[in-house]
Amino acid sequence: MALLDVVNLTRDFGGLRAVCEFETRFEGRELLGLIGPNGAGKTTVFNVVSGFYAPSAGEILFQGKSTAGLKPHKVTALGIARTFQNIRLWFDLSVLDNIRVSQYYHLEYGLWDCFLRTERYKRREAAIAANAHEILEALNLAEYAGELPKNLPYGLQRRVEIARALSVKPKLLMLDEPAAGLSSADVDDLIKLIGWIHKEFDLAIWMIEHQMDVVMKLCTRIQVIDFGQTIADGTPLEIQANPDVIKAYLGDDAI
Repeated sequence: MALLDVVNLTRDFGGLRAVCEFETRFEGRELLGLIGPNGAGKTTVFNVVSGFYAPSAGEILFQGKSTAGLKPHKVTALGIARTFQNIRLWFDLSVLDNIRVSQYYHLEYGLWDCFLRTERYKRREAAIAANAHEILEALNLAEYAGELPKNLPYGLQRRVEIARALSVKPKLLMLDEPAAGLSSADVDDLIKLIGWIHKEFDLAIWMIEHQMDVVMKLCTRIQVIDFGQTIADGTPLEIQANPDVIKAYLGDDAI
């Protein structure tokens, strides 16, 4: 059984077809890149797979289970976590609370447990806090646990967002342009971090990225889409030499 199987995925916005019969398949712990020019439909693919948009057509199976009609928190509960192109942290909550809040999609206690501070409430809250501290330690963020994300450098904010996604213990981690806005030094650190996460955590990684250095160093397979359609799928070397990819990025004169 494939970890993720996307079949003939199509998403329309009125008369605009943003994604057309997109397909991909994760057999295991792959590190797959999804690239293409601006407006190609990459983030739309992520938004549909993660439950933010419903597909207009096609099927998404995660570990054999259809995600059709599931809200984002239900998709997360299945084992899919993601980050966003524009960082989406709670900037007025501490770093620790950002990690803790992400785990409340499966509280395992009710409103009365919260009011009465029952043993079930205390056990679950202790487990959430312990997991949050563990993730912060793993990603070298423990010293910033009490800081507000808005007071941290941009590179550390990115790391916090990735930590938050990892805190739900996903089987598939989706990274939407993780290098966007980073300095060259931060990009180098990010490459090391993603490589380490892929090695140390039992998960697959699916990444949208415009910085080709990041994609080529990390990904074992790359898919390229343009105008919502897949135009290439292969190894980094195959993608670099593919004339359709060169044309999509540089125009007809580059062929």
